[in-house]
Amino acid sequence: MPRLHLHDHESADGRVAPTLKATPINIFKGMANNPDVMQGLLGLSGSLGKSASLTPREKEAVMLRVSERNGCDYCLAAHTAVAAKKGVSAEDALAFRRGDGSNERETALLHFLEAVLDKQGFVDDAELDAFRAAGFDDAAVVEVCAGIAWMTFTNLFNHVNDTEIDFPRVPEVTTA
Repeated sequence: MPRLHLHDHESADGRVAPTLKATPINIFKGMANNPDVMQGLLGLSGSLGKSASLTPREKEAVMLRVSERNGCDYCLAAHTAVAAKKGVSAEDALAFRRGDGSNERETALLHFLEAVLDKQGFVDDAELDAFRAAGFDDAAVVEVCAGIAWMTFTNLFNHVNDTEIDFPRVPEVTTA
């Protein structure tokens, strides 16, 4: 049961009411308690969506892996649904959650992501070089860090709020 007040488009501040009318999902209903922060987060999300440094599939790999590491069932369900709309199979979504890519580029992305998370950004030159060798540029480095920030915020918010999942639930990840 959510721990914060939930807004709908009628009770929300006018700045975020259109978002709630267009996308009335539970995370936004709770986040609407602070329209300034919600707008900022949606701005970051929009920027991530426009950036061409990572493919849509790669962006979802980042979102799913961070959410798995942070144990956010809400974001796992939401981004599995989003990933499916972008052509990511259920099997590939599970692989991303485990940190496994389906090709060398995705694997390099997920290895770099793990290094950034494990080392709190203090990656060594070899890790950055390996990421670049897989075809990523400096803009992709920025996008990975922004994706981590976006997902970490939403994961933590959902934990604090105990956001009710309003997407199809996804299975737990099992290791082979």
